[in-house]
Amino acid sequence: MEHYFDWFYHLLINNDVADKDNALLWNLLLNLVVVGTIIWALDYILRKIIVGVFSYFTNKTKTTFDDFLVRSSFPKYIAHVIPFIIIRKLLPFLFDDFKALGGFLISLTDIYLILLLVWIIRSVIKSIRDYLKILEEFKDKPWDSYAQILVMFVWFIGVLLIISEVADQSVLKFVTTLGAASAIILLIFKDTILGFVASIQVSVNDMVRIGDWISMSKYGADGDVIEINLTTVKVSNWDKTITTIPTYALISDSFQNWRGMQETGGRRIKRALHIKVNSIKFMGEKDLERLSRIQLITDYIDHRQKDIDNFNSNNKIDKSLLVNGRNQTNMGLFRKYTDMYINGHPAVHKGMTIMTRHLDPSPQGIPLEIYMFSKDIRWVNYEHIMADIFEHLIAATAFFDLELFEYPTGKDVKSLKNTPVQTQTKD
Repeated sequence: MEHYFDWFYHLLINNDVADKDNALLWNLLLNLVVVGTIIWALDYILRKIIVGVFSYFTNKTKTTFDDFLVRSSFPKYIAHVIPFIIIRKLLPFLFDDFKALGGFLISLTDIYLILLLVWIIRSVIKSIRDYLKILEEFKDKPWDSYAQILVMFVWFIGVLLIISEVADQSVLKFVTTLGAASAIILLIFKDTILGFVASIQVSVNDMVRIGDWISMSKYGADGDVIEINLTTVKVSNWDKTITTIPTYALISDSFQNWRGMQETGGRRIKRALHIKVNSIKFMGEKDLERLSRIQLITDYIDHRQKDIDNFNSNNKIDKSLLVNGRNQTNMGLFRKYTDMYINGHPAVHKGMTIMTRHLDPSPQGIPLEIYMFSKDIRWVNYEHIMADIFEHLIAATAFFDLELFEYPTGKDVKSLKNTPVQTQTKD
């Protein structure tokens, strides 16, 4: 490159040479005008023709891949190639009298052709990526990561070729020199390399797909995955905010993927009613007669009571006290009623676990947990189904003489304060 600048310096500073080469200078300017005009005219004409023809056939074909090629400026880049190849061939003849400048322009043309080739390959990669993302069988794959990796590799090769052209050295020699600085390169591109490895693992192990609902509390993410690229995963949260997660965090940290729920078609409902302990009691004959009118458990009460009576009779149990022998409780009957009710509910998934169970007693009473799955996994419908079931069960507790635990409110304290205290007097 130094001899190019020496030539310009010699031409502009040395007045004697400038006087002698006045004709050559005008010839040089004329050649530059000719070259510029040829490039502009060829580029304009070919761009109009190639882009027009490409757009015409794109409108005629049924496939959408060529549409993505047009959007990525592929025809425009192709149209740029032909003029510069022609100019590349003409430059040695046009600047035969100006070897230094001719060589400089040839190098610039080669660099531009390398960049043009990179842009063409990049547009093809992006078109393939966008096309695959609309296909049903491929749209959940992290194509952004794959495309970024390929584009980075293409740019790496392009930069090597450009530096080789500028330095006038072979690519192999430059790569050998680059290998000595590999430690620095690894440090600079640490996040990119980690993201690249993570993208491969995420794809191979099928950990996350586009459209998956994931939860990652560490990063405040709870929503649908909308993009997976080389360095980040974008999650559209339910509050319509966007959370960006480093791709390698999916490998190093823990997260929850709700895809299994979406694929099985059932969304879990797991909630407990806290029953006051002092409201649980044995059921006498009048209580059982009253509860037998509840249709869901009429047959159960009759069948269960016959078994209990037979057991007490055979074992000569003294039933003068209700606690003796076997008895039915209002809590047990409500548990059976709850089980029968959710099993008969049309929105509950019958092919999955349905269970009503006791949890360990707590200061808030005895939790009666209802475990089931709704048929509809859509959020709004799921919430409506769960509310419908528990509103009914909460209202039903009063029919079984059960009370639900809740902390006293200001109104409760106020009513207790206004209650007159009764005092006993000694006779």
